[in-house]
Amino acid sequence: MTVSVLWFRRDLRLSDHPALLAALDAGASVLPVFVLDPRLLTAHRPRSRRLVASVRALAESLEGRLVVRTGDPVEVVPALAREVGAGTVHVTRETTPFGRRRDAAVEAALGAEGRRLVATGTPYAAGPGLLVTQAGAPYRVFTPFARAWRDRGSPPPAVPPLRIPWFDGDVDGVALPAVAGVSSVGLAGEVSARQRWLDFLADGRLAGYGHDRDRPDLDVTSRMSIPLKYGEIHPRTLLADIASHPDGRTTGAGTFVTELAWREFYADVLWHRPESAWQDLRPELSRMPYDSDPETDRLVDAWRQGRTGYPIVDAGMRQLLGEGWMHNRLRMITASFLTKDLHVRWPVGARHFLDHLLDGDIASNSHGWQWVAGTGTDAAPYFRVLNPVRQAHRFDPDGEYVRRWVPELRHLEGPAVHEPWDRPNGYDHGYPRRVVDHDAERREALTRYELSRR
Repeated sequence: MTVSVLWFRRDLRLSDHPALLAALDAGASVLPVFVLDPRLLTAHRPRSRRLVASVRALAESLEGRLVVRTGDPVEVVPALAREVGAGTVHVTRETTPFGRRRDAAVEAALGAEGRRLVATGTPYAAGPGLLVTQAGAPYRVFTPFARAWRDRGSPPPAVPPLRIPWFDGDVDGVALPAVAGVSSVGLAGEVSARQRWLDFLADGRLAGYGHDRDRPDLDVTSRMSIPLKYGEIHPRTLLADIASHPDGRTTGAGTFVTELAWREFYADVLWHRPESAWQDLRPELSRMPYDSDPETDRLVDAWRQGRTGYPIVDAGMRQLLGEGWMHNRLRMITASFLTKDLHVRWPVGARHFLDHLLDGDIASNSHGWQWVAGTGTDAAPYFRVLNPVRQAHRFDPDGEYVRRWVPELRHLEGPAVHEPWDRPNGYDHGYPRRVVDHDAERREALTRYELSRR
């Protein structure tokens, strides 16, 4: 009997899974495997705990058949293939710099024993590197990429197999570590992801997504970034469901699809420019001076803890610490505050986000930060400095979001919560004073910008 190994990574599901179908075609039985790589499993990170929770959900759906082993995949995967006599190990093609290096090493180790690593599909509707300009060059700007991405169309979800002959031999594995601290927004597994998505479609949020998605005080976003991160659901499935939905042709649906396109664009950029994970994609601001001293460290700590004295900024940072997630509008506001008001390089904030976000994705995170900092593709001009007070009044008009996350200000009613310095009782419950003056720091940011261009 031939055996093929299915090595799960960012594809923790059974439906719409091309690599699973390839494994079925290659062997009479399939051994499902997950490798707990110590380099990715850092216990204090919410993302690590969420990963383990997702693997646990997959193991339950496989009714105990999932083999979990710990160690370096370069050693673990070939040893497991050797143990069961598998000629092929099947994976979903990895696209991140780390994943590509790891897979190249695993492929070489397998090849040395006459075995093959077979990659089928990617975590994206259009695999990174697939779309290029008419000149054969990578896309550097989102709009033409999105046009080509839409014109190409999304392939339909992979048809689920009628039967999966799982390997039933005796293969030892390790127990998954216990997980705690995964919040309700991080409910793990394919079943939970599918239900969250169906709820989003059923309650009308898709049609209103275009004009409501920037409101953190309203629960109107899908929060599908988390299950997409772990591959509990594939974007092909989302796109197919939208196309067949009664609201699929609304402006809101179009905006939602555009957000998926941004995710795919950033993955494509990282594929072509792997160094952009932590380096400026564009060198135009290489001479921009940033602060790095003990006082700046103190300000960065205040930003991390949600104690800057700017309520909307602090609410966002506290949501990040409390839920392992942050509304996208708040990601922009807090990133602008760090880079433009505190004059700190974007990787400092990007690393903090990755340490705490359940949906922490290297491509979207790093390029989203560069968009704000003015150093990435489609970057907002550096001189666009988000005013946290104006942003708060515009996107949290009644102050409900701030009051949810900043209890020291719950005694202030309505939009007054956004400017406690204008209220005689604004600081009665211990809310901190502003660490900087936004207007002054905005002028400083623009001065530095002009000097960097000379």
